[in-house]
Amino acid sequence: MESNKQISSILFVCLGNICRSPLAEAIARDIVAKHNLHIKVNSAGTGSWHIGENPCENSQKVAFQNSLDISNYKARQVTKKDFQNFDLIVGLDSSNIANLKKIGCQNPLLLGNFGFDGVDIPDPYFFDGFEGFTTVYSMIETCVNQLFQEYNLIK
Repeated sequence: MESNKQISSILFVCLGNICRSPLAEAIARDIVAKHNLHIKVNSAGTGSWHIGENPCENSQKVAFQNSLDISNYKARQVTKKDFQNFDLIVGLDSSNIANLKKIGCQNPLLLGNFGFDGVDIPDPYFFDGFEGFTTVYSMIETCVNQLFQEYNLIK
């Protein structure tokens, strides 16, 4: 890990920025607030389908169940400028990592490398029912916490 480098910003990236990456953003923002850290956290999608939309209903619901409010988040598409503006670019699955590399991101991190042995965080948008969202939320929460620990941002 680059634990000796000061981390002041993190961007979480999934496909449409309406399911997984808003959850990762909210979990990270909560950690930042609880630990009084000065780290900018945001999220984006590699695709453009949902620009300006709120997170999907089930992501909002699972966030709310975990005392987080993502109802005002708005989807946006990742830009090349993000690669200069964020210290860490974190993709939620290997497809996101491949897309990030295609548009010029040099060293994107796979969120699943932090606590889940490099597995992809599955896209719950394509699951039947709500259960997939609770599973994915739990995976993201574990990984985001592990990322903060491995970069020595929290103890």
